[in-house]
Amino acid sequence: MSGHSKWHTIRRSKGVADQRRGQLFTKLAKDITLAVREGGSGDPEMNFRLRLAVDKAKSNNMPNDSIQRSIERGLGKGNEAALEEVYYEGYAPGGIAILIETATDNRNRTNSDVRAAMNKAGGNPGEPGSVSWMFELKGLITVDLAGTSLDPDEVQLVAIDAGADDVEVDGSTLEIYCAWTQLNSVRQSLLDQQIPITGAEKTMRPKTVVQPEEKEALSVLRLIEKLEDLDDVQKVYSNLDLTDEVAARLA
Repeated sequence: MSGHSKWHTIRRSKGVADQRRGQLFTKLAKDITLAVREGGSGDPEMNFRLRLAVDKAKSNNMPNDSIQRSIERGLGKGNEAALEEVYYEGYAPGGIAILIETATDNRNRTNSDVRAAMNKAGGNPGEPGSVSWMFELKGLITVDLAGTSLDPDEVQLVAIDAGADDVEVDGSTLEIYCAWTQLNSVRQSLLDQQIPITGAEKTMRPKTVVQPEEKEALSVLRLIEKLEDLDDVQKVYSNLDLTDEVAARLA
């Protein structure tokens, strides 16, 4: 399992994942709006990214009227300012690459907030292109086999046959990576074989990872947490790789 996924698993176990419910709903709403704009359709059956965003919103008990308002915003209805997806780049302590995905209606505000958070937590903001080349756009499918009789190795083979590029296995959890354009077909192939999918989303996967010492790893995680708590930040990607020992101490 990737270092960032380990960190989110730890945050969930501590009961602090995904921020406050209201803040989570804000991020989910923005994801829906951007999916409508990118896909050019407010119909989840015609817009796969929107279907993923709506499915995630529903799985987090977001009200249907909030989902519909987010779709309408993406279609340009209402008086709210238009959202745009903007990426920021930089380095965390220890030279860890950071790629920050934001959804904003005010670039100046978001730029100021991101830079302030990075500077306060020991990070260094970078210019566009400074670290983005270290990441690849991928589709990510998460599978949880806990409580099933399915064998992780067999599911891994099924995923590869379905078109997956790579599979990371950590106990009963599998992270299945594929080309972003193939996410729908891989996901459907797994569903057709009754494999329990717990998530399907876009991700920026690092081409190489770095395992810093524990002190630096903690500093990186504090920076990521500060960034994720910003209202305009949707996701933070890094090439941090937590060792099992550090992850165990954090848990």
